Amino acid sequence: MMRTGVVLGYGDNVEQNFAWCVENGIGTCQLSVPPAYYHADEIEKIRSLCSKTGMEITALIGHGSGPAVYDFYDGPLTIGIVPAPWQAVHTQELASSAEFAAALGVPRVCGHMGFIPENPRDPAYTACIAAARWLAGVYVKNGVGLDFETGQETPITMLRAIRDINSPCIGVNFDPANLLMYGKANPVDALDILGPYVRGVHAKDGEYPVGPDRLGLEKPLGQGRVNFPAFIKKLAACGYDGPLTIEREIEGAEQRTDILKANRILQDLIKGN
Repeated sequence: MMRTGVVLGYGDNVEQNFAWCVENGIGTCQLSVPPAYYHADEIEKIRSLCSKTGMEITALIGHGSGPAVYDFYDGPLTIGIVPAPWQAVHTQELASSAEFAAALGVPRVCGHMGFIPENPRDPAYTACIAAARWLAGVYVKNGVGLDFETGQETPITMLRAIRDINSPCIGVNFDPANLLMYGKANPVDALDILGPYVRGVHAKDGEYPVGPDRLGLEKPLGQGRVNFPAFIKKLAACGYDGPLTIEREIEGAEQRTDILKANRILQDLIKGN
């Protein structure tokens, strides 16, 4: 049965954040842990915090060094394993994420692979697939799944990449809002293409872009263009029964308010399916 989760960062307030989520009926998270924390002491600390609070980590969120600009201009140059200047270092960091996740006992790592080229004959596409195949070998060796997060490419481009990589460890972390915010697809329809590969979901809402310069706006869940009743119904029809991980990319008190509202909406929808 589907359940709710939340995207959390790893830092000074992680214990308080774990406890707050569990107290409010959110028992899972995707945890963003920078590579600087990838050592044995932190593994024991995180395990202890999970045991103490009752939080379950369903996936790690992969990190990359250097700039990461989530826009239409600098994004293709900085994000994931597609940009040539960052490909080697980002690929190695994602390999380290597999090893850290395996040691921690977390089953999956998710993240953006970058703006995967739509043209399969583009040399950048070929290089990206080669890097991803090498990564897949590392992930299979460690018994960890690697989930490509939707948004920066069309669903059919992501499907092509997954099939060209051809590894059982590769799945999709499906973010419906990203597909809208990058202007790539209607998320409910996109499940027709990517549904069999969905291993994780970001419960996030947003709008299409209104101009060529900026992404569409992220919105509180229920206030954007994602049709969550239809989306969750279709996820269930695809056989997905994992967590719906709330992501609200703002800070402060409003973020917690929006997370609680999102949790209530999702819990009601889960009960109705």
